[in-house]
Amino acid sequence: MLKDIIWGSHRVLRSLERVDNKLQALDAQFKELDIAKDNLIQQFEHHSQTLASQADQDEIWTAVLALRFTSMELNILYSYVIEVLICLHTRVLQKLPDLVRSLPTLASVLRRKVKNKHVRTVWESVLEEYGLQERDVTALCTFFLAHGDKAEHYAANVRQMYIKDVTFMITNMVKNQALQDGLLRAVQVIEKGKAVRTPENQRASLKELIPSAKD
Repeated sequence: MLKDIIWGSHRVLRSLERVDNKLQALDAQFKELDIAKDNLIQQFEHHSQTLASQADQDEIWTAVLALRFTSMELNILYSYVIEVLICLHTRVLQKLPDLVRSLPTLASVLRRKVKNKHVRTVWESVLEEYGLQERDVTALCTFFLAHGDKAEHYAANVRQMYIKDVTFMITNMVKNQALQDGLLRAVQVIEKGKAVRTPENQRASLKELIPSAKD
């Protein structure tokens, strides 16, 4: 009788061990599924962000190509754009003197910051100094790429001679909000030294922060 009880206990223990092993295996499978789920979520989020960014860039390109300016107006906008881009590149090199030779252009900075954390940190600090964001630079670079081959740089005194209120020109003729903001902030950087950030619901008041040349 005692032998049967002991034998029965061993069978129960072995059964419990098998159940425990199965539970551990299931737990490991669930953990793997959780990891796979998290990876998929991250991939979808990244894909979604990429699509959203691409959509924004497509809108800016469409807006830039749809602009209808006289050659004089185009030259004035181009002048602000190119001066801001030069300022950004120059400031980055000032902060990274050891990389002057390997970062000969702003394009090289934009490429390098993607993989180089130090360059990216410096780039972000420079944008903050000037009151700019990545979307502003994207808009300005798009404008430069679309019109740089046919535009001419005007010095500040020449700009003021041709256009008394560049802010009004931008807000009146540029309807895409991202492009408008980028151009207005380019004017701010050149005229004031820094663009003043405004809340999203107050973007329309940005023009009030930039005095016209006639003031």
